[in-house]
Amino acid sequence: MKPFPKTFHVKSFGCQMNVYDGDRMAEIMADQGLTATDDANAADLVVLNTCHIRERATEKVYSDIGRLRKHGSDPLIAVAGCVAQAEGAEIVRRAKVDVVVGPQAYHNLPDLVARAARGESALDTDMPVDLKFGHLPPRRRVAPSAFLTVQEGCDKFCTYCVVPYTRGAEVSRGWMQVIDEAKALVDAGAKEITLLGQNVNAWEDDGPKGKWGLHDLITALADIAGLHRIRYTTSHPNDMAQGLIEAHRDIEKLMPFLHLPVQSGSDRILKAMNRSHTRDSYLRLLDRVRAVRPDIALSGDFIVGFPGETEADFAETLSLVDAVGHSQAFSFKYSPRPGTPAAGMADQVAAEVMDERLQRLQAALNRDQAAFNAASVGRRCTVLMERKGKLPGQLIGKSPWLQSVHVIGDATIGDLVAVEITAAGPNSVTGMILDQAHGGEDEVFKRARLDVAA
Repeated sequence: MKPFPKTFHVKSFGCQMNVYDGDRMAEIMADQGLTATDDANAADLVVLNTCHIRERATEKVYSDIGRLRKHGSDPLIAVAGCVAQAEGAEIVRRAKVDVVVGPQAYHNLPDLVARAARGESALDTDMPVDLKFGHLPPRRRVAPSAFLTVQEGCDKFCTYCVVPYTRGAEVSRGWMQVIDEAKALVDAGAKEITLLGQNVNAWEDDGPKGKWGLHDLITALADIAGLHRIRYTTSHPNDMAQGLIEAHRDIEKLMPFLHLPVQSGSDRILKAMNRSHTRDSYLRLLDRVRAVRPDIALSGDFIVGFPGETEADFAETLSLVDAVGHSQAFSFKYSPRPGTPAAGMADQVAAEVMDERLQRLQAALNRDQAAFNAASVGRRCTVLMERKGKLPGQLIGKSPWLQSVHVIGDATIGDLVAVEITAAGPNSVTGMILDQAHGGEDEVFKRARLDVAA
């Protein structure tokens, strides 16, 4: 037996949804009277909020557990998230952790910790029909840019992906619950909210006058006083409704940025992945988005080395990259996940081939990101200041196009500041704060849109 912990540390791996879940678990434990600490080795309770998308992410969790045990402080260790859901009791057997809790059950964390402290079994990987969100405490102080999960799970069953098995079927939170939490985030300090979901653009609910889609939800959120910016991620091409496309034109608070994973430029590989879209349908969709929002910045996800991928298939991916011109993107080597159809496919691609292809793909993506940043020089836009930089007086914020912007001047974290972009690097840009004579926030942002459209 151990005493109930007094301090805790939460470490999140992987996606933005895990960041959101980690923040909520921290709020749950703080609501129980525990004190957060940044030092895992000094905490009575360490929560490892895990990702199961790639094998390396899973192994990092076991490495962290080993380091905590070797340190000698003997904390209670809780494994949460998708690895907990996928491996369950195996984690207890392999790593001798105290608590295992899946991503749909973490609202039960205080009870599980109490059971573990008494020496009892503390494992919960249920996927209850009633959503966990109604059991979570009120939002506390948050950063200027905050995450808000509105949808969880996936029904697409891409052959490489574990999400349908670890997060369950697609479920949307009710629109009023989302709006209430958004208002609470704004009251707690948020000026920008990013709506999250495995397939966030599949969100739907019965609204006041009929079925609502994500564009209706964004329209309602835009009416919240004090909320200046709205983003959403991650989207599936098949759920990109015309109403959502038009929202990028019609809703000023919706930022000109779209993360839309494609995964491959080869129709043969897309079919093997069960992606349900083609190269041509993806490119035509982007044309529709750009038609209503010419200044939109595009991001995507790519997998190289999917089973059976030939050099010709990979060349199709490179040519799609050339056709799109991403402002940023994420790229990964295929990682077989146990229980997924792709893990058992023939023609697994050799590791050295994947390495070489990933290097070529990332070179093309980095080229396009640098070009996008360079084309931004001279733009005027608003920047939301989010954190301090390394230099004296330096702040780092985000442009409407999700670029990191470095400035030095009279501003504080949380300010929305009119900035002219003066220099560009491969991963960020530098800006100069404009005085009020150059126009306010809305005027500067609209001018930037007009300049790009022209």
